[in-house]
Amino acid sequence: MTIFSIAPHSPFLPTLAEAVMDGRLLGDWPRDNPFWLSDVTVILPTQRAREALAEAFARHPSFTGLLPDIRTFGGDEGDEEPFLPPFDAPPSLPAATTLERRLILSRLVAAWAHSPAGGQAFSTPPTAAEIFSMADSLAHVFDDLAIAERGPGELRALGDQLGPELGAYWQQTLTFLDIALSSWPLMLEDRKRADPSQLRGARLDRQAEGAPLIYGDRPVIAAGSTGSIPATARLLKALERLPRGALVLPGLDTTMSSETHAALLDPDQSPHGHPQYHLAKLLRTLGASPADVIELGPIEHPRTPLLHRALALTSETALWAEQRPDVETRAAALAGVSVIAARHEDEEARAIAIAAREALANKQTVGIITPDRNLARRIAAELGRFGVVVDDAAGAPLFQSTIGRLARQILTLAVNQCAAVDLISLLRNRASLFGRGRGEISNLADDIELALLRGQRPAPGLDGLRAALAEHLIEPPKGAARRLNDNRASPILALLDDIAAALSPLTRLLATPLIRAADLAGAIVSAVDLVAAGAPVRGRDELQSWADEMAKLTGEGHAFAPAGLDAVLSALMQGFQVRNRLDSRGDIAIWGQIEARLMSPDLMILGALNEDIWPEPADPGPWLSRGMRLATGLEPPERLQGLAAHDFAQAMGNAKVIVAYADRIGTSPSLPSRLVQRLDAFAGEEAATALRQRGRGWIEAARAIDAVDTTTPASRPLPNPPASIRPRKLSVTEVETLMRSPYDLYAKHVLKLRQLDPLGDVPDARERGTIIHDAFARFVEEGHDPTAPDAFEKLMAIAADAFPGLEAIGERRDIWLKRFGTAAEQFLAFERERHPRVRQRHAEIKGRMPLHLAEAFEITGQADRVDEMVDGTVEILDFKTGSPPSPAMMKAFEAPQLLMEAVMTQAGAMAGIASAPTSALTYVKIGLGPEAFVPSAFKASDGMPLMEAADEINRRLQSHIDHFLFRQTPMPARLLPLAGQRFAGPYDHLARVAEWTSVDGGEDEV
Repeated sequence: MTIFSIAPHSPFLPTLAEAVMDGRLLGDWPRDNPFWLSDVTVILPTQRAREALAEAFARHPSFTGLLPDIRTFGGDEGDEEPFLPPFDAPPSLPAATTLERRLILSRLVAAWAHSPAGGQAFSTPPTAAEIFSMADSLAHVFDDLAIAERGPGELRALGDQLGPELGAYWQQTLTFLDIALSSWPLMLEDRKRADPSQLRGARLDRQAEGAPLIYGDRPVIAAGSTGSIPATARLLKALERLPRGALVLPGLDTTMSSETHAALLDPDQSPHGHPQYHLAKLLRTLGASPADVIELGPIEHPRTPLLHRALALTSETALWAEQRPDVETRAAALAGVSVIAARHEDEEARAIAIAAREALANKQTVGIITPDRNLARRIAAELGRFGVVVDDAAGAPLFQSTIGRLARQILTLAVNQCAAVDLISLLRNRASLFGRGRGEISNLADDIELALLRGQRPAPGLDGLRAALAEHLIEPPKGAARRLNDNRASPILALLDDIAAALSPLTRLLATPLIRAADLAGAIVSAVDLVAAGAPVRGRDELQSWADEMAKLTGEGHAFAPAGLDAVLSALMQGFQVRNRLDSRGDIAIWGQIEARLMSPDLMILGALNEDIWPEPADPGPWLSRGMRLATGLEPPERLQGLAAHDFAQAMGNAKVIVAYADRIGTSPSLPSRLVQRLDAFAGEEAATALRQRGRGWIEAARAIDAVDTTTPASRPLPNPPASIRPRKLSVTEVETLMRSPYDLYAKHVLKLRQLDPLGDVPDARERGTIIHDAFARFVEEGHDPTAPDAFEKLMAIAADAFPGLEAIGERRDIWLKRFGTAAEQFLAFERERHPRVRQRHAEIKGRMPLHLAEAFEITGQADRVDEMVDGTVEILDFKTGSPPSPAMMKAFEAPQLLMEAVMTQAGAMAGIASAPTSALTYVKIGLGPEAFVPSAFKASDGMPLMEAADEINRRLQSHIDHFLFRQTPMPARLLPLAGQRFAGPYDHLARVAEWTSVDGGEDEV
């Protein structure tokens, strides 16, 4: 037999090239002419390996300039034509594309899911995105059946065999699979398409059948394949049987005992996750044993047997104690291996990037393998800080790419009827140009955000924005942070028209009860073309290719309601990638597991060696359980774990290897991969510690690269502006601010800073309380009598006029309006109880009071209620939606607002109210609970009359004004912090409060 293997510790492709050049793989083929190498054919698994082998031949000292014929298994159809048998064969139909299968099968899945039988299988009806995902899973089942050369007959036999043991769900699933498998060939025939898995199997069989005719007695070498697909295994067997055919296996354990080989072929041993499982199956197909295989590696290395034993079958782990080599052998085996045990993904990516940069600086090539594309993007970003541009070979998913994000933003904007956050998010995307310059779009976005959105709530849709703009030009609303004129309004209207034109196909589609995938794709891409007009966006070609393929499938797929469309778009774009096309370096690459096979850089870095990432979970899918797959003759899902374990073992054979994993993935703790755990367990605790100690330097560098040796927290800000520019007027609510945090007055009045209202602010309970408060004030302002029989009806009419402004939350608004009736009854009961003592009610009364100080100063205010009583005094009421100040705060003069309003009333400073003393200061809580409309009197200091307390707060206010506003005195922040405050003040971020205070038990510590 001519079966060979290259152990993991030998670089596969250079060793293969050496074995060809020295004739070990050629039999007696003559090598005495300069063109002999061109007569040799080498077949490899991947195009990347093909290119790397050509480079390996070119570097060989005996290379004369002519390469062998290097091909790939099942390569591009055009490349295969010379490889196929030289006899007439019926032309094959084109293969159904992934997208085509997804849409066609979604009809079958949707029909079953909405049938009575299918409905019993789901707790809730599946969404459109879930149906597309299940269609992909169904296609994978078809692929597995085609690869294993099984069909509907095996599934029917499975139902007969396991029927009594299967639950109702699996019995219904088998019934559906029988229908689907019977319908699928007919559906393909109608569309003149072929199943891609069956087409690939037929092509490989044709290659096997025609190999003797094509190659004759010329050397043919099939290398690097594990033969995991039966048709590939048959081709390998046919090639190996040729007169000068040779088969080179990747990393077969040639020391494997016959007992181990037999165990790997015994399903009862659960061998499918073993790295040698697929090679053992291939040897059975070839009629060979491990002893028949010749090792091509020039020398032995202790790491290879250590890996074989560490990854042994579960039944053989009991022998670890006697198989474990001595300390010196283990140290030699693991020389050159390091482990990066990072705290989290960010640290893992940074440590990997630092290790890679170090190797590049030493003129070494670097290969980074990871199945986690998010980690790959992190590593690429971290390498970018060192000026190392590296391309992730797998690319970025179209859905998550630059163009994909733009498409999602457009879709979200249309679905949410141009909601404020979605609109500004789209306009801030640098690809959103609408044929304009980026600067122009940025200025228009600022105008729209500040003048029409923040502090306002326009009606839904672009028409709502147009109406808001028209009203703004007549009279800018109070909440607008920017004022516009006609000249600035015209470009905004033009932009809104362009947005409407771009969204028009989508909005029309969303208005229909049912839509199809091709229509959704067409509407999205047409919108992207208009939005990104003039912008160089990476991925535009890939998006157009996806859309073109979708357009060919118009009418295909199940019809679905326009809901959950972001998930639908994700499902439809699944499998489409955007290649980076960057001018990256040739000495470093980021690969997936498949791309990395047979590669041998100077430094190999294995990233994301976490459980459930490498290897991935053994998920049998929704259609067949693990037991059902085995009974049908299919491989269990652990077969993929076996391939992942083989990839790990092959990569670990590299001379220099770094294994990396993170202790946390996202916000959840994570474990090292079972492969790493097995290696640690077999090598021993001392060796495992040494591996991590070698990787410690990169972790420390990763932590240090952004670290600061010493940190000096910000101190309490003490701005000291000239007294002449400090405020000379305060409102009664700012009196408390002056006493608690003069810095806030500095920021507001000296720096002229105002907090912007949240963008797209949704009405909440606080706003509901404000509306109720305003309704009660309007009832009083309009002079309605609370004792009148129609008082309740009038109050409800006022509320009905106030609540319709909450169009954004129509359902909640209606509930709030109904609940207002309870509050209205409580309010009227409160007013009726005190009606005999009240002579005249005044609501929202404004006042202005000059203070006679060294300089002119004025206090302004607006009282919720000032009621003139029949005894000649006044009662000042504060209707609060929150909690009133505590009695301790009142007694300590830390709640000055009502006391200052009493001072102003005594001075005759309240409009329309004659000078009068205040007999009561009252807090009234607005709400629906037991404390609602229960009056709470102001608690002055013990034994102090109310007006005396008012005079005291006036004296303290004048002292604060003189000290902080009239003199060159620093204006500190949080001079008297509010105990128990759990929300940030409007200027706390500017004062960097969090850096110089800590809150413990409700007390601020400086």
